[in-house]
Amino acid sequence: MCVRQARHPRQARTGLVLMSIESTGSGPSDSASGSGRRQENNHRAPNSAGSGGHRQSHNGYSGKPYAALDLGTNNCRLLIAEPLRRSFRVIDAFSRIVRLGEGVSLTGALSQDAMDRAVGALKVCRDKIKSRNVGRARMIATEACRIAENGAEFLDRVRSETGLDLEIVDRETEARLAVSGSASLIDRNADGVLIFDIGGGSTELVWLDMREQRGRSPLSAHNRIAGWTSLPLGVVKLAETFGGVDVTPEVFEAMVDETSRHLHDFSAGQAASDAINGDANVHLLGTSGTVTTLAGVLLGLRRYDRRKVDGSWLMRDHMRQITMDMVGWPYEKRRSNGCIGPERADLVLPGCAILEAILRTWPCERLRVADRGLREGMLTMLMAEDGVWRRPNDRPRRRRRRRRRRGGKGGHIAMAPQGGNA
Repeated sequence: MCVRQARHPRQARTGLVLMSIESTGSGPSDSASGSGRRQENNHRAPNSAGSGGHRQSHNGYSGKPYAALDLGTNNCRLLIAEPLRRSFRVIDAFSRIVRLGEGVSLTGALSQDAMDRAVGALKVCRDKIKSRNVGRARMIATEACRIAENGAEFLDRVRSETGLDLEIVDRETEARLAVSGSASLIDRNADGVLIFDIGGGSTELVWLDMREQRGRSPLSAHNRIAGWTSLPLGVVKLAETFGGVDVTPEVFEAMVDETSRHLHDFSAGQAASDAINGDANVHLLGTSGTVTTLAGVLLGLRRYDRRKVDGSWLMRDHMRQITMDMVGWPYEKRRSNGCIGPERADLVLPGCAILEAILRTWPCERLRVADRGLREGMLTMLMAEDGVWRRPNDRPRRRRRRRRRRGGKGGHIAMAPQGGNA
């Protein structure tokens, strides 16, 4: 299997090219079941011309699909996509909860069972990458491998058993990829946006100052990053520290307090608070399993549906109310909820506690939900680097019409042939 792996040792300090994407797929979210079923979703830019298909190879584009793999503390996720004229179409996807970071906060190392689960999922990813004849891929590992003393050793095993070469990215790169993957959901009239990604082992926050960008496309949002931070806690770590099965209101408050203590160290957070208190047009943008799950429950979905969740707007009071309701649910009710399920039942309330701390610190009235993130950011970056959207003759040429001159010789009007483009 010959796949060009994109490695970006200094990506944290480079700008990311953003792509406006919109899912039009009809299938369930790949993260809903972890079954690895095939998805075909169009991630389409507004005003995009054309409906699909590979373009002729140019610059670095090989004509083959791209892949983005994110091995996180809790999930192993893969997207495979092919570029369209000004967007990309997802042709395959896979997601499985592997809990790679299980116990790391307590022991400092990845457990044998967790590594076995992750390798099993990665073998599925390898087979999909091979069967789809992927030409270029970026494959990353995040917090669990960053902090585990045997993280590098585990990736050596992954390379040996699967042939996949994963890179451990730093927290700044993770934060910037989250911006790249979700930027198209930013309200173009916003003065500021606080983007957050609640992960299994860490939580990233990025404050965007959009005042000079108001009314314009949000696709250059990476240039408006005013500050970022990465909290060394996520849903898995909180669940291991405080428990995630039997969560009393007192335990929930303890998780909120622990998160709030870390949020106070976010230096750019004061600028966000000033903007909110000054009646600026500010909104939150959440890209995480916690936010998408909460949205599904709030919308009353019997089963998670990405089409109804991604891009939806939630009100602060509604989110806080459903969170308080869920704190009162017994564990079995969480397990049986179609948007939560048994695999997330012990993690959803720790995630809600992180969200609650964010809402208390920055009381924005609106939050937009993004069922997209690091993988979409990687795909966008790979395609932009290869120049798949940079076409020198992108604008159709217009044929000039010559007007017949009065009394002139041989004057004519050049007309486009039938069925042609004028």
